[in-house]
Amino acid sequence: QVHLAESGGGLVQAGDSLRLSCTASGHANSANIMGWFRQSPGKEREHVAAVSWSGYLQSYADSVKGRFTISRDSASATIHLEMNNLKPEDTAVYYCAARTDPAWRTESIQDYDYWGQGTQVTVSS
Repeated sequence: QVHLAESGGGLVQAGDSLRLSCTASGHANSANIMGWFRQSPGKEREHVAAVSWSGYLQSYADSVKGRFTISRDSASATIHLEMNNLKPEDTAVYYCAARTDPAWRTESIQDYDYWGQGTQVTVSS
């Protein structure tokens, strides 16, 4: 079992930056791939970014490329999502997810085995 705890959400203005963090506990070493999804009201949960255990492999949704950066600190089983130049359309609940299978599949909800409770990010215009 892997437990995920997110932190770092909040209310910011358009153009601001925010950093989200997610720490895995329990069988944290089995979280080979970790990532972020987001969900806004009335929309499906969508992939934002993912990172491999080593941090070498990364994936991003087209909507956040060049603005968001995902990183991983394997020693502390923590990932971070650095979000820059935030836009109102980035407003959503952001969920941390973990996948135990090391195969590099990252963009579907079904690819992940464990989920955090989510943290709200609100970007005002």
